[in-house]
Amino acid sequence: MKRSLHIFLFILIAQQTNAQMLRLESPHHNLLAVIDTAKFSYSVYDQGKIYIQPSGLGMSFSNGGTICGDHIKILSMKRRTVDDQLKPFYGISSAIRAHYNELILNCGDYDVVFRAYNEGFAYRFITRFKDSVNVLGETAVYKLAGNFLAYMHPALSEADYKPAAISSLTSSSYTSTPLLLKAPDGMNILLHESDVLDYPCMSLSATGDNSLVGRHAAVPKTVVPGGHANFNLLVKTTEPYIARTNGARAYPWRLIAFEREDKNILSNQLVYLLASSSKLKDVSWIKPGKVAWDWWNDLNLSGVAFKTGFNTNTYKYYIDFAATNHLEYVNLDEGWSDQFDLLKVTDKLNMPELIRYAKQKKVGLILWCVWYTLDRQMIPALDQFAKWGISGVKVDFMDRDDQTVVNFQERLLQEAAKRKMFVDYHGAYHPTGMARTYPNLINTEGVKGLEWDKFDSLGTSPRHDVEIPFIRMFAGGMDYTPGAMRNYNQTNWKAIFDHPMSQGTRCHQLAMYTVYYAPLQMLADAPTDYEKEPVYLNYLAKIPTVWDETVALDGKVGEFVAVARRKGQQWFVGAMTNWDARTVKIKLDFLEAGKSYRAEIFQDGPNAARVGSDYQRIILKVKKGDSITINMAPGGGWSATFSPLINKNK
Repeated sequence: MKRSLHIFLFILIAQQTNAQMLRLESPHHNLLAVIDTAKFSYSVYDQGKIYIQPSGLGMSFSNGGTICGDHIKILSMKRRTVDDQLKPFYGISSAIRAHYNELILNCGDYDVVFRAYNEGFAYRFITRFKDSVNVLGETAVYKLAGNFLAYMHPALSEADYKPAAISSLTSSSYTSTPLLLKAPDGMNILLHESDVLDYPCMSLSATGDNSLVGRHAAVPKTVVPGGHANFNLLVKTTEPYIARTNGARAYPWRLIAFEREDKNILSNQLVYLLASSSKLKDVSWIKPGKVAWDWWNDLNLSGVAFKTGFNTNTYKYYIDFAATNHLEYVNLDEGWSDQFDLLKVTDKLNMPELIRYAKQKKVGLILWCVWYTLDRQMIPALDQFAKWGISGVKVDFMDRDDQTVVNFQERLLQEAAKRKMFVDYHGAYHPTGMARTYPNLINTEGVKGLEWDKFDSLGTSPRHDVEIPFIRMFAGGMDYTPGAMRNYNQTNWKAIFDHPMSQGTRCHQLAMYTVYYAPLQMLADAPTDYEKEPVYLNYLAKIPTVWDETVALDGKVGEFVAVARRKGQQWFVGAMTNWDARTVKIKLDFLEAGKSYRAEIFQDGPNAARVGSDYQRIILKVKKGDSITINMAPGGGWSATFSPLINKNK
């Protein structure tokens, strides 16, 4: 009764004085947000400790409307509690609890909406202007309650993370989001956004006082081809605003996730929870799965009776490989068409024959495209692809996050869905929940993935590999493209473009298929390399790409990770370490009580530190409550499948 009276008094005072400190707690009372309507700022506490000090928020528009400043006029306010169960079409779990408390401030021609979840805090603006407007700017400040460690990502989509103390950063610093912050007490705080539609994405820079501020790219005015092979459109001049948009709309959520233990980041789905629900009425045709990929292995097959390369026989072999191993798709990467004319197919391929052959084998085809070529030819190209029966497109080299590119992504997803095609975005900004709104967005790169081992002197290190699950993957599906069959230690690895190798062990690569969430998951290496190891291939081919349940087992950012995922009655566990050899003990509490399970385990072999491809396969009988000790070599990994035995006494 006292609590109800307390809330009532807050509302009454706010309505009378219109200048108030408003409280919003999460359902479990672990998080508390305090909104100061006089200074228009918010603060966030966890378990009574402040982590985000008073931080400003606001927007400004060309029509003279301003949602910021020293004072806002609240006409009314509304509180509500929501406790719902979401059923994603696919994801890391078959059900997600959407449980939050919400506060809506009605300020006339706009609302400010605040939400407190057990997983974090978020806010957004909703405007009701009559006409279209230019958004001149947005204020998004994050004033940290101390000198936190920031895992800076100094590129839009593909870079190593650079941990740095906030106090050491300057105004010229740049990081894309999500940004992981670590407080001195170990609290993990992730800054990101969700439901970014018809609006630019947000990056962050420092202000020198333990604060970060949001930045947005302006709307491009003139662009010219440039970058690698002229695959990019480079912005030369911009408009004096960040978005031209409808006056009546909701803007992106600004979110702050909190997790005290590193491992729990792996199951935090706040980005998905805040995104708009699906705009597609029929999603039954969308089929997650695995892909035989051509580009990483440079189409190098061995032991075949024909000359391999960009030709029909080579792709038929890929199709046969996919069909035999129940892989859903084959990717045709750069070269199947003129990169700047998607209606002009190369004469090196017999495309009608490949299409016929793939249909006969029940294997879908995915076509790679330069984004602005597809944008220019969208309708005729997609119509042609639909006529061929193409399953999806892999779109590359956007490398921007302004409103123009965000709108391109949404427009393509709409048009592709009309033709029952999915989209895999490469050279793209990090996910912002659009995959919930358009489930045919089946995956996004937005990560420094395995391909960097082909051409970069540093490549992708095992340390990087065990950072990205806790940072980049928080945003959504991650097309890292694992599966390398040539695996080397830190001393012997080097970048070779046409015969690439990975850093770390074979089991490090195998574990990625469970640890990394990727609804469309690549098998990066050559079919003939996998076929030389049929037991390994059989295990790999059976790992699902979407899940019914996820249980975070253990992990430390940049050190190691261990996660269990369930599909049906089977459980899959993956573990990975950095360049340090490591022993991790996991308890099999996630298994169902009263059942015995057959555990099929792939672990680093005794010589894996010297020969990265060395591994052992072990079969065990286990049950709930048992423990398993995982021993990983430097750059190592561990992968297991737990299948229930029909007769538990067997």
